[in-house]
Amino acid sequence: MAPDGDWILRAPGEEAGTAPRDDRQFVSSLARGLEILRAFSPSDRLLGNQEIAARTGLPKPTVSRLTHTLTRLGYLTYSERLGKYQLGLPVLALGYAVLANMGVRQIARPHMQALADLTGVSVALGSRDRLNLIYVEYCHPASAVTLRLDVGARIPIATTSMGRALLAALPEVERQYLMDCIARREGDRWPLLRARIERAMEEYAERGFTTSIGEWEKDVNAVGVALRPADGSPILAFNCGGPAFLLPPERLETEVGPRLVHLVRNVEAVLGHS
Repeated sequence: MAPDGDWILRAPGEEAGTAPRDDRQFVSSLARGLEILRAFSPSDRLLGNQEIAARTGLPKPTVSRLTHTLTRLGYLTYSERLGKYQLGLPVLALGYAVLANMGVRQIARPHMQALADLTGVSVALGSRDRLNLIYVEYCHPASAVTLRLDVGARIPIATTSMGRALLAALPEVERQYLMDCIARREGDRWPLLRARIERAMEEYAERGFTTSIGEWEKDVNAVGVALRPADGSPILAFNCGGPAFLLPPERLETEVGPRLVHLVRNVEAVLGHS
């Protein structure tokens, strides 16, 4: 199984990298190669073929051929001593190219830093990756007790304010698809989680932001707001979060939430005129 339940976006029993039904243009070998690269998380320095096979659901012989090919191309490097692989620098170049071409980051960053300094807690911008969000920009105050994440950090959609703001802003068809995927992953925990997500969407409709009170991490509270780019590109989401003692629910609802809404509307306005 891939990290963080990403397998759930495939049908049960479906092998990673297999073509969607009726899609003759889909190149399964390319998809499988990308699944290999996705198997690595920020906390993984080295992975062996067996670990990669377990994470991706791909057969071990397929993994061996793909890791050999990716190593020849430079996307993986191989440690003879340990018999394991790590991501190569060309992967970093691809990621940097993506970030460099996200103009919203440059527009949002000064607003995010100003809010982080004002509130004393972190502010992040995230983009959806399957059932998670990846931070593509992150600001924290110069001197404060706050979360220490960074660009590239992954957080779940289902239990975070950022994720729930994204769900609330998505078109109904896409939101229902993700809800169904989350339900399959969560199993018996889904009814309670669904009720909390639905309550968050009601909150978003009323206030323009969602909150997460100790649901992602026990002692972390956060508020989230979605951003809808005017050019039709994928919806993004912001959050402002930190330790519960710095962000009690009342402060989230009366101060930080409205300030984050204001930040996002300002960014949307600049994007609309750029």
